[in-house]
Amino acid sequence: MKRTVIYILCISIGLLFGFSGCKEKANNKKQPTESSCSDHDHDHDHDTHSREHTDSDGTHNHEHDHDHAGHDSSSCNSHNHNEFGEEIHSADDGHNHGAEETDHSNEIAFSKRQAQAIGLTTERVKTGTFSQVIKTSGKIESSQGDEQTIVATASGVVSFANANLNDGSAVKAGETLMTISAKELQEGDPLLKSKLEFEAAEKEYQRAENLVADKIISAKEFEQIRLRYETAKASYQGQAGKVSAQGIRITAPIGGYIKSRLVNQGDYVAIGQPIAIITKNKRLQLRAEVPEGKYKALKQVTSANFKPAYDNVTYKLKDLNGKLLSYGKSSNDNSYYIPITFEFDNVGDILPGAYTEVYLLSTPKEHVITVPMSALVENQGIYYVYLQIEPEAYKQQEVTVGENDGERVEILAGIKPGDNVVTKGAYQVKIASASGEVPHGHAH
Repeated sequence: MKRTVIYILCISIGLLFGFSGCKEKANNKKQPTESSCSDHDHDHDHDTHSREHTDSDGTHNHEHDHDHAGHDSSSCNSHNHNEFGEEIHSADDGHNHGAEETDHSNEIAFSKRQAQAIGLTTERVKTGTFSQVIKTSGKIESSQGDEQTIVATASGVVSFANANLNDGSAVKAGETLMTISAKELQEGDPLLKSKLEFEAAEKEYQRAENLVADKIISAKEFEQIRLRYETAKASYQGQAGKVSAQGIRITAPIGGYIKSRLVNQGDYVAIGQPIAIITKNKRLQLRAEVPEGKYKALKQVTSANFKPAYDNVTYKLKDLNGKLLSYGKSSNDNSYYIPITFEFDNVGDILPGAYTEVYLLSTPKEHVITVPMSALVENQGIYYVYLQIEPEAYKQQEVTVGENDGERVEILAGIKPGDNVVTKGAYQVKIASASGEVPHGHAH
């Protein structure tokens, strides 16, 4: 009886302590702390003695409860642990290719169809030779001997043979451009006067031939008569071949173009007055003005590029059979600039008299990275290019620029050999970048 009472008492005490342990574990589960997630602490609740009881055979049983409530996956999903306390990384544990998203965040979507529509072109970056550049301004002029000035061969009123004779009109050698007539003037027709003078001198000369043979006049007198005759003959015949019903014809001495028409219809001109300038427009000169401070550098100048004000094309003298003629050895008293002159063939529509930007090319530099000027995009003084990184993906790249020769620009930093740079269509790619789209296949 006494033994039974002791046994019941032990069971009651064990149940009391067991209930208290369960309650404590429940509180731990309801209050997981932040430190338990960040420091990876494991609450191992060892209720060894709280549930100790003695069986009838005197054996002591110890039950161990390992409580991992502080590591609930819903609150610490970035550091899950297995039953051995080891960390487990899953697709949703925070390691979800964040770095890859950063790498593609500045990509610009531009499809092949869009590229074909605008004629987009690219160029593989490589190093090469690039000349040092002296940038200045200049003027395109006609070469000496490539143009000729027409002057009036008689005094009178001008009448154009072609009403459409204007600057730039094409003319052929020997073509009648205008006539000059003095028939309605008070002084009379000079051609008629010349004819009458010639006929009178001719009769006097014929009579003098008989007189000198009979020694009636001296040989000296005869020579004077003969000289007057020859002069009148030359004057008359010089114009007689160009006489028409409208007056004396003025013809083009060379074929080419009217560079300047210096008179208008109905103007009065005097003998020897310039009335037009004709140019062949085949050989031109490029004359540039260089500051005195660049005088020593002129010795290394070998060629030049130029970009006329009326055109967006950069011409290279090496492609136009160009050559350096000379450069000044002194500066003008009224200027601080030194002239340098080149000559070249006018194989294109290059306009004599036009002002132009000039890029004088001197000492070459090796192993230089350059890109076409069309590849550059400028924004508030900062320059960019666009690189093609995949068939339909591009990215904007800031670059540091150096000298340019009007066609290509030196890149000091920002790109490297092997990069694929957009050379035509960069502006359209810039517009596409405003949409902020990411190319298909790169969304993570």
